[in-house]
Amino acid sequence: MHTRIKICGITNLEDALLCAEYGADALGFIFCSSPRRISPENARMIIKKLPPFIIPVGIFKDMPTDSVIEIATFTGISIIQLHGLETPEYCQKLKNLRIIKRIKVSNNTNRREVIEEMRRYYNISAFLFDPGEGSGKIFDWEIVKNVTGRIIIAGGLNEINVGRMIRILKPYGVDVCSGVERNIGKKDPLKVKNFIREVRRCY
Repeated sequence: MHTRIKICGITNLEDALLCAEYGADALGFIFCSSPRRISPENARMIIKKLPPFIIPVGIFKDMPTDSVIEIATFTGISIIQLHGLETPEYCQKLKNLRIIKRIKVSNNTNRREVIEEMRRYYNISAFLFDPGEGSGKIFDWEIVKNVTGRIIIAGGLNEINVGRMIRILKPYGVDVCSGVERNIGKKDPLKVKNFIREVRRCY
């Protein structure tokens, strides 16, 4: 299966075009509190200059639905990633957008809890599992092994461990941020290239 690659925390055009050139499928733009936060104006400028078939994704956390819709419409984003305590009812108000819902998974989480949380939601395009925003740490991947659906894995991924994770979980997608950075908010070309290469090797 083709594992999709999202590079998150895009803050500038140079990094966006670099990631696209090396083969990223999607780029993440963070609109909630984060050292990698980007303004809707800058995100819109970058998105307008992306090559065809590169998907922009907006990251939000516990924002009013009207604000999410306004930013998505302004920037040209049609896929949003929700990282907060957004309820199924909240998500239903965003039914005209495709939603990736983040589920927090720590080493103390069990598979049943993950599945029960997933079942609470409907009309979700994919679920993203990670141990916490910007933690830079992996979680025990065995916890979500054999969980079905469109699953995206994040948290502590880099060129060294991503191949092993894909062989274990065979996820729909991977999401990387700090693992391909030179410093906060700035991507490292070699790390981006190597990360994408390692994912493609798993095909």
